[in-house]
Amino acid sequence: MFEQEVSVSPYNFMKEVVEKSSMPEKITVYDSTLRDGEQMPGVSFNKEEKLTIARALDEIGLTQIEAGFPAVSEEEKGAVSAVKKEGLSAEILALSRLRKEDIAVCLDCDIDMILLFIASSPLHLKYKLRMTEEEVLENTGTLVQYAKDHGLKTSFSTEDSTRTEYSFLEKINRIAEEHGADRIGLTDTVGCISPEGMKNLATKVSQSIKTPFSIHLHNDFGLALANALVGVQCGASAVATTVNGIGERGGNLALEEFVVAMKVLYDKDLGINTECFKDMSDLVERLSGIKLSKNKPLVGKHAFSHESGIHVAATLECPMTYEAIPPALVGNKRRLVLGKHSGKTVVKDRLKEKGIEASEEEVCDILREIKAIGEQKGRVSNREFWEVVKKHVQE
Repeated sequence: MFEQEVSVSPYNFMKEVVEKSSMPEKITVYDSTLRDGEQMPGVSFNKEEKLTIARALDEIGLTQIEAGFPAVSEEEKGAVSAVKKEGLSAEILALSRLRKEDIAVCLDCDIDMILLFIASSPLHLKYKLRMTEEEVLENTGTLVQYAKDHGLKTSFSTEDSTRTEYSFLEKINRIAEEHGADRIGLTDTVGCISPEGMKNLATKVSQSIKTPFSIHLHNDFGLALANALVGVQCGASAVATTVNGIGERGGNLALEEFVVAMKVLYDKDLGINTECFKDMSDLVERLSGIKLSKNKPLVGKHAFSHESGIHVAATLECPMTYEAIPPALVGNKRRLVLGKHSGKTVVKDRLKEKGIEASEEEVCDILREIKAIGEQKGRVSNREFWEVVKKHVQE
């Protein structure tokens, strides 16, 4: 009876919490697995792999897919074009530096939206671009206008926004807005802003421009999800994600974590089919070659696994005792694991599944040996369990 129940903290929905939110009515997730996810060392998707992932993202309801960075190579340009020609329901986006030649390549791909970017922090201006703030401001106006004049829906983002002085950030955002940018982007390039910092920044941006703004967050301090939730609470209407959170260094905001958190913790359904997340995660794990941690939230093998005897007993009685959401909500499965922390309940449950009757003494003998194996090996396989049962239960 409890299988489809969800039980989260009631504090999430208290009046004083909800009233402080400035969350937009519509929030767009634009997934960057095929671009920023692919920038993770060792990851390279060929055209067919990009098409496979793009189709899967489209099928689960993503409305915007960042297909790649066409100026990188002819192969990348071809892959982005192929994704666009696939005729998916989602809009196809592509990344472009603030350069005419990059914009031209994007135009050749016939994409739906161009993601123009240029670095803005003092560190990047001095050591990477070797440009002055005045040069950046001039290029921003000229090239946002150029993209718009060529019929492109245009998003403009500053790279390293969270290490940029706000006075300069405000100037560059307003220039992009004045020249017709359809979206303004904030980027936490090295994942170094705190949730409190994000609240301050996102609030300022929402108050200083009329154009919708997006957030692109890295996870270097493990704060990408927290910052995304704060960002949308303060007005961000578009959020960049990657499946499994893959990406450079500590990765990006994980698609599955953000969408489920919005759906369950904020009662905000983004129109994405969460029940396919485990399959989506497995697909990207296989094609990227990046092995998923077993304790990865929601989609990891052990995300809904239980070993402790007390936990197992309670979970069998009512799953909500140790699961805030049912595994089926994300396409995952519940696993009752045998090991040194196991209790009699899991032994009895497994015997019952097979129609095997055992005395209390036999159950205790089985459990004692299971715990011993768990002490030595950390876990007990299904085969080992039934070998132990055969030793102690008389047929």
